[in-house]
Amino acid sequence: MNFQQLRSVREAARRGYNLTEVANVLFTSQPGVSRQIRELEEELGVEIFERNGKRLTGLTEPGKGILHIIERLLLEAENLRQASQEYAGERSGTLTIATTHTQARYVLPQVVQSFRNAFPDVRIALQQSSPEHIAELVISGKADIGIATEGLSQFEELVSFPCYHWSHMVVVPESHPLAALTSVSLRDLADYPLITYDVGFTGRSHIDDAFGAAGINPDIVLTAMDSDVIQQYVSLGLGVGIVASMAVEHNRAGGLVALEAAHLFAPNVTRLAVRRGAYLRSYTYEFILRFAPELKRSDVVTALNLSGQ
Repeated sequence: MNFQQLRSVREAARRGYNLTEVANVLFTSQPGVSRQIRELEEELGVEIFERNGKRLTGLTEPGKGILHIIERLLLEAENLRQASQEYAGERSGTLTIATTHTQARYVLPQVVQSFRNAFPDVRIALQQSSPEHIAELVISGKADIGIATEGLSQFEELVSFPCYHWSHMVVVPESHPLAALTSVSLRDLADYPLITYDVGFTGRSHIDDAFGAAGINPDIVLTAMDSDVIQQYVSLGLGVGIVASMAVEHNRAGGLVALEAAHLFAPNVTRLAVRRGAYLRSYTYEFILRFAPELKRSDVVTALNLSGQ
């Protein structure tokens, strides 16, 4: 039994039993992956995968239990590597953070600057993606930390922590009729084409829920992942924008007026997530505490169900 065999089984399950993709991820050949899986099955005396001819089609019942054990073994192997670097006193490495554009653009810069001042030998890799993909990156170990508003609390493989609350705001050109109102309603917004976030991004679910509860079908004519893009199209007169409050606070686009919308849409909670059972380097804890100062290291350790970190 070796780690390449274990990785072959894990990636086969992750990649929908497509051995070509598994081979690409593991930098080997498809016959090599098949051989690694077959040799492990022979050693264990158990069929891990169901097959249709030579093609893998799913996990057997014993295979499902074995996969959980393999996941734990590979996680502990990574934890061992992280712990050895920690105990060796290394303050260098790479901290990979998967997050959305809004967090990377408006919230993280000050945190990253503070962290870099304290840990100049630690490189930071920001990976911007959708909340679902952010979760996948953390679960797979390709990212150390995930930060997003939507989705992270839905994965059992992750431990997530609430970090801060924020609201949406409405943005319109200075000459727009809504700019003259002291308070806007959902009915007011429904009179105009709307521009906001893609489904699954930056509190979009709360926007949809509010209109749905009011029985209003809004005319959302354009969606984007990027708050700057939304405001740019608003400035062109293509519609009324609904964006995150921090996007407006940090980037007041010329010619736009921001209107409060906290009374229209439910508040949003940005969460930070790490992989359950992962060994976190000291500098990872330091980044977490800088991003969410109300947390304590002991809170994170307890939630991870680890001791001695």
